[in-house]
Amino acid sequence: MIGNMLEIIDNNVIVQLNIDINKQANLVQLHVVFEDGKTKIVGEIVSVTQTTMKINIVGELKDNTFFPGSSTKPSFKSNVRMIKVEELEMILGKQTIIKGYTNFGYSNVYHGYPINVSINDFFSNHFAVLGNSGAGKSCTIASILQKLFLGDTISPTNANMFFFDAYGEYTNAFEKLHEVNSAIHYKTYTTNTLNPNTDILQIPVWLLDVDDLALLLDVTTPTQLPIIEKTLKLVPILTGKTEMVIRRKNDIIARALQDILLSGNDSTKIRDQVVAVLTKFNTPELNLESTIAQPGYVRTLKQCLFVDKTGKMQEMELVVEFIRGYIVEEQEEVKEEELNPYYTLSDLELAMEFALISEGILKSEKVFDYANVLNVRLHTLVNGENSKYFSYPRYVTKDQYIEELLVDRRTGKKCQIVNFNINYIDDRLAKVITKILSRMLFLKASEMNPRGSRAFHIIIEEAHRYVRHDLDMEILGYNIFERITKEGRKYGVFLGLITQRPSELSDTCISQCSNFIILRTLHPKDLTYIKEMVPNISTEIVAQLKNLKPGNCIAFGSAFKVPISMYIELPNPRPLSNNVDLEVVWYQPSAPTTIVSQTYAIPEESPLAVDQQTQATPSQFFQTARTTIPTNQQSTSSQELSLD
Repeated sequence: MIGNMLEIIDNNVIVQLNIDINKQANLVQLHVVFEDGKTKIVGEIVSVTQTTMKINIVGELKDNTFFPGSSTKPSFKSNVRMIKVEELEMILGKQTIIKGYTNFGYSNVYHGYPINVSINDFFSNHFAVLGNSGAGKSCTIASILQKLFLGDTISPTNANMFFFDAYGEYTNAFEKLHEVNSAIHYKTYTTNTLNPNTDILQIPVWLLDVDDLALLLDVTTPTQLPIIEKTLKLVPILTGKTEMVIRRKNDIIARALQDILLSGNDSTKIRDQVVAVLTKFNTPELNLESTIAQPGYVRTLKQCLFVDKTGKMQEMELVVEFIRGYIVEEQEEVKEEELNPYYTLSDLELAMEFALISEGILKSEKVFDYANVLNVRLHTLVNGENSKYFSYPRYVTKDQYIEELLVDRRTGKKCQIVNFNINYIDDRLAKVITKILSRMLFLKASEMNPRGSRAFHIIIEEAHRYVRHDLDMEILGYNIFERITKEGRKYGVFLGLITQRPSELSDTCISQCSNFIILRTLHPKDLTYIKEMVPNISTEIVAQLKNLKPGNCIAFGSAFKVPISMYIELPNPRPLSNNVDLEVVWYQPSAPTTIVSQTYAIPEESPLAVDQQTQATPSQFFQTARTTIPTNQQSTSSQELSLD
């Protein structure tokens, strides 16, 4: 017995010690049991003095099960003792890995005690990995996933994990998984168009809908959305070739021309606008060279637009009558198979220009102000370097595109991890691409039957850049990341957020995360945010976060019955997240600098270079921690964690 209870204050118990504390190892964070007959209340030691101990109640043991929470307080007649090994396993989990579990790391409190986590409890919920730069976030994620895919239990071959890699770090950690487990495959896409080492990330433009284009074109008001909607309706018609499509195209062009001709503007302006429209949009029947026959002569449409010295277009009525001949009053639906589903960014730009004309942009300066900015942005995209990210070599449907993302085209093998290296584009475009692909995956999952038959994990590095409270809610009525965190679990779409600035994340997203792995965090604003926004976190845990060593973390949530202080082993190989070694960079003799290209390889002798010869079996892949806690295999009797 450790001692006698002195007082109970809220959730804390003060115990008068009857042991010599100077002969004990550090007892802080160890667990004790208040035993009174069949009642067993579990507490965690918070602080110790020479004579007293402060214990925080964390739960109750009942029917060989641990129930977290403090609904019951211990009685003063309780026997206060250290927890037994079999009781500890009810809290921290079994020390052996069984099917449905994977190892995360080892307890910092019970040295060598493995923390084995239920795959369902952790990965079937949204999670967040938080911590300062250099605290070990990338290594933590890489280590957890390496163990998941290369552990001794059955491999999760049907997993679908999509990484949005802000720095291109994770390829080094995952690219050799198949050498250890032939059933596991990794695939990466790059945004480096200058000297790519792998496939360029490309999204077919015809798969973008109104919401996607609104994000891409940085829409700032809902009044711009109808322009995009009209553009998307026009582009498969304007790029079509069948007779029915051409009739519809003639009708659309004629209606726009009729509006211009009857606008009431001066004749010169009308002529210039008609010429501009027909120069860009025309058909074999309706163009500037179309002939208008009159008794005794035949003239082209362009000739009929002549404006005389008095500023009048003498053939205005003739031109209007000719144009009206192409307007179809009773529209006939164009069959789906006659529409052109395959188009380019340039086609989309032409369709938007036409949509703006048909919306009256030439007649209203107000319309011009809010609508033309979309055309300018689209034109910039079409003619810029970023256009490469929105092309595709052949026509695919949305389902086909997603399936192709998950297949290695060289081997035809299913890939469990797909990495999007978004390091080579600016933050705005990276955010848009991340949202577009995440929304695509969410919609795919929401349409599956039966629901939840596949799972998609979206893991976002430097999430504070992309998962924010943007204008999406005001423009589109939702933010895709917030929607995923609120609705994704029932469809099998899960979000993993990795960030060094949790205070800059969307409040909705962080509040919907069920599991947290928090490494060293120093910024007062982030600590306050974690305390206020993260569920079930105490002041004591927040205080610990400032003093954690790299690779050490506090893990809690639905996958952990109590908050656990844990050490996560270094992955092998590690992601390329190392700091620059200034002793090498500053002091190593170097040859005169010559710029050969814009891609810099890591020299073989560098500490960052990877040993390409190293291969390992699953059992050799990770370092094995020494177990100093007695295990079930080591003991045939109940053991209490003894005190001297």
